[in-house]
Amino acid sequence: MPRIVMYCTEVCPYCVNAERLLKSKGVSEIEKIRIDLQPELREEMIKRTGRFTVPQIFIGDTHVGGFDDMAALDRRGGLKPLLDQ
Repeated sequence: MPRIVMYCTEVCPYCVNAERLLKSKGVSEIEKIRIDLQPELREEMIKRTGRFTVPQIFIGDTHVGGFDDMAALDRRGGLKPLLDQ
């Protein structure tokens, strides 16, 4: 399974939903980058993604976007192939 990285905050319901979806697909490890605890990493997130909101999720080298983007990818059948790499 590829490395999963998620920029997130503790109180973000979309972050919780993203983690729940990933775990339902068999993901056991998610590297969480907590931008609420390390605000300087918000700039890193913005530079990497061009986005300002959390979560921002990477599967391997692929930026899948936020929760809504990942859920749409899953509905189209595109999430599982990324996780199976």
